[in-house]
Amino acid sequence: MSALGWLTPRRRSATARSVLAGEAAAEAARKSVQEQAAEEAAAPEEAVEPQFPVVGDVHAAAFFDLDNTVMQGAAIFHLGRGLYKRHFFQKRELARFAWQQTWFRLAGVEDPAHMEDARNSALSIVKGHRVSELMSIGEEIYDEYMAERIWPGTRALAQAHLDAGQRVWLVTAAPVETATIIARRLGLTGALGTVAESVGGIYTGRLVGEPLHGPAKAEAVRALAAAEGLDLARCAAYSDSSNDIPMLSIVGHPYAINPDTRLRKHAREQGWRLRDYRTGRKAAKVGIPAAAGVGALAGGAAAAVAVHRRRR
Repeated sequence: MSALGWLTPRRRSATARSVLAGEAAAEAARKSVQEQAAEEAAAPEEAVEPQFPVVGDVHAAAFFDLDNTVMQGAAIFHLGRGLYKRHFFQKRELARFAWQQTWFRLAGVEDPAHMEDARNSALSIVKGHRVSELMSIGEEIYDEYMAERIWPGTRALAQAHLDAGQRVWLVTAAPVETATIIARRLGLTGALGTVAESVGGIYTGRLVGEPLHGPAKAEAVRALAAAEGLDLARCAAYSDSSNDIPMLSIVGHPYAINPDTRLRKHAREQGWRLRDYRTGRKAAKVGIPAAAGVGALAGGAAAAVAVHRRRR
């Protein structure tokens, strides 16, 4: 008698169907695994992205925009808030600074008219004050208004370059004194920024050259690369603003950080990498950057002034 002989015909039929179902399920599972393994074996290997930043590459460096890239908002507006607290100017000027900062944070882009107005306001405010005084106050203002506004994600990117043994620079239209304080507090190599004229250590209320903005940033990076023996094709640059496309375009590893609409579109078209820390979403990567055209040309007036200021 078979193993199922003692069962009634109906029970034998049900049991047989169960056995068949189990065997069929097991066979299907084995077949699925085998097919998947075959597909994986036949699939071409994915290109492995090279390690970046490259550890020990002394001819590479990273250049970071400041406003809305490393820090929420604009440094010059935070500076204005701190100066008002110390009675450098009156409520009318504070209202203008507040409006400019609100507009900047809502729009998420740099408007040249707003930035120029803020710059002129700041220059008039510091006129007649000592550079050493503003540096000391700048340290306090960093602790009061800026430290908590540093983007952790961007800070981690900068640290990755530092950990790889590379130099990291801020490149910003903010006053070079403010940029230098922020760079030092973050443990970065240094900063390129807009230089306000001073005579005998006292601000005159005028600029030396022009604001370090737009194409001037690219010239500053070129000048610094030439002076420091850097290969721009191995360097990285990070910014949120389409105004910095010239700077991003001269390095081999451009990143769009918290990008405005125009920069986001340009980054996608060029295959640049993208990081957005504004909503807490996991950073998204858009393509792998191709090496951009590079050169070690002497910089323009703004770049020369910035490099000279850094070495004084």
